[in-house]
Amino acid sequence: MAVQEIECKTALSTSTLPGLAYSLNPYRGCQHNCAYCYAPNVLRLRRETWGTDIQVKKNIPVVLASELKKKKPGVVGISTVTDPYQPLEQTYRLTRFCLEQLVPHDFPVHIQTKSALVTRDIDLLRKFSDSQVMFSIGTLHDDERRLLEPYTSSIQDRIDALQKCANANLKTAVFLGPVYPTMSIDEIPVLLDSIKNAGVQEIWIDRFRFKPGILENIQKTIQEKQEIAQRFLLQHQKPNEYYTCIREEILKQGKQRNLRIIDAF
Repeated sequence: MAVQEIECKTALSTSTLPGLAYSLNPYRGCQHNCAYCYAPNVLRLRRETWGTDIQVKKNIPVVLASELKKKKPGVVGISTVTDPYQPLEQTYRLTRFCLEQLVPHDFPVHIQTKSALVTRDIDLLRKFSDSQVMFSIGTLHDDERRLLEPYTSSIQDRIDALQKCANANLKTAVFLGPVYPTMSIDEIPVLLDSIKNAGVQEIWIDRFRFKPGILENIQKTIQEKQEIAQRFLLQHQKPNEYYTCIREEILKQGKQRNLRIIDAF
């Protein structure tokens, strides 16, 4: 892995995502190396180097501190392109340092991650009058997670981290997406029960979105798992057929559990 320390000129970028005023990305590139990640398309980076070439914005806490004196308060999405709690965060702690700058200004913060490392910063997150931790979960099967999200926290570790955040009275949510095409109707009640029992009341759902190069990258990653590869190919060919059934069942089962289900896009 190649890690490059760089200096950034800006910290807060205007966000076009629903509910967010700003995005804050301490890292460019992501060690989690999810096979279906859309970020290379957004950043116009070579997919072949995604997950192995990481840029660390070493001065971003200082830049953020300066910007916060001038910016109008608004919800800050941490992080909208790369995971703010990827493994390098254990060493560089840039996400934590940015949170320390945000606390005195009390900008609302929304964190999305696949890493249980976020629980390290519960002490800071509790100081905000408005903060939310959202975990991305697309499957119940950790063997599939290891194939497609090799350096992320296990599904159970994410559920446990959600529980810790809820126990600390933080707002939590789950991004149930992209929903793996291997998920069966029978698995949905089990997954929703696990999420609800962890103190979550809000779930955002989304399908797989096959931007250029993503299907090919998935097939290359799981070429020895032909059954799984075929399911991804089928969803690519018939994107509405599978997801429509899954979505309807999630909505039905969520309503029975008093869970708020939201279409992400």
